[in-house]
Amino acid sequence: MARSLDGLVLAPVADQAPGQVGTGTRFTYHEKDGEIWAEYAGGDIVRGRLLGTREGDRLDFRYVQLGRDGTTSGGHCVSDVVELSDGRLRLEETWEWESRTGSGASVVEQGEPLVGPAQAARVERSG
Repeated sequence: MARSLDGLVLAPVADQAPGQVGTGTRFTYHEKDGEIWAEYAGGDIVRGRLLGTREGDRLDFRYVQLGRDGTTSGGHCVSDVVELSDGRLRLEETWEWESRTGSGASVVEQGEPLVGPAQAARVERSG
């Protein structure tokens, strides 16, 4: 199982349709005892929340958000937690709106590598 999401900030790697989550959106995740939740905002989203569960490397949650255009919407998402080679986490998501028509897939990733290039070079030289 990949490490905890608690306290991590993740961002989409690509924009979705206008009025939805995009590269300007940031998710701040929390995790405790199999529960996950997050706050998110940015881009076309004024404020959003998600709440769900984690079992192994699979998240299952519902989300609700307020768009800059004043609309609210919500849906369901299932995500696989993947650890990248540089130590960052990625969520590979499949989602579906429950308040309107539409579904899709998206990817969000942790913003900064755990080991930057300078540190990686020092580790390689010392190893």
